[in-house]
Amino acid sequence: MSFYSYKNTNTDIVPGLIKGDASRGLCERACIQVHKVFDSCLQQEQLTNVDVTVTSLCALCDDGSGATPVITPPISFESCRSAATKGTIRNLTIDRLCDRPNFARVRGTVDIPIDILFVDANGQEGIGRGVISVTKDVLMYIPDESIVPFTLETLVSAICVTGSYRGDNVFRITVCVTIILKILAEVDLLVPTYGYCPVPPCEEFAENVCDEIFSLPIFPQTGDCGCGPYPNT
Repeated sequence: MSFYSYKNTNTDIVPGLIKGDASRGLCERACIQVHKVFDSCLQQEQLTNVDVTVTSLCALCDDGSGATPVITPPISFESCRSAATKGTIRNLTIDRLCDRPNFARVRGTVDIPIDILFVDANGQEGIGRGVISVTKDVLMYIPDESIVPFTLETLVSAICVTGSYRGDNVFRITVCVTIILKILAEVDLLVPTYGYCPVPPCEEFAENVCDEIFSLPIFPQTGDCGCGPYPNT
């Protein structure tokens, strides 16, 4: 089984939606170590005709000989998307605002790693790794100074709309970019809990062809009372 197996549908102490009294089953106050999110913001934008230089052009498959396949120009762009969900922030500056307590101007450049897929003149598929850099200048809530410092992290996504190969390992792309900035700190948080999660045994995959049949009612059902198939009078 798993937490979400149909065999666990009547079990209360599993992850999922709460039905009835939410406090029923609470048994302790636990101190857990987590990354607390103090603030977060999202920005989405389309970047048009961005030139991306890839580090290398590599073939995706070989002929079994162990030799690296040769990329034969001309190269045709196929697609690209972000290679990771976590971006890198550089040139970061955080300037607190005197007229807005706990707010600051946050500036920096977010680097998004992307994989670009292409096809050469022989139909050989290949891949190149590059980086899209996006400058950010936003206002965010910043907690007060403490012994445990806060950090700024970013979640990223980039999906290409169009692209072309320009030569010298350079692709020109139009891409849809999503960037989420987060102010985080690793803290000890006191929370109410239902205790440890009971871990159910794994449910082996099987073609349980009889389950659907066994779930049928024993007798034919009509109406609300199930008394029998009587015609309207």
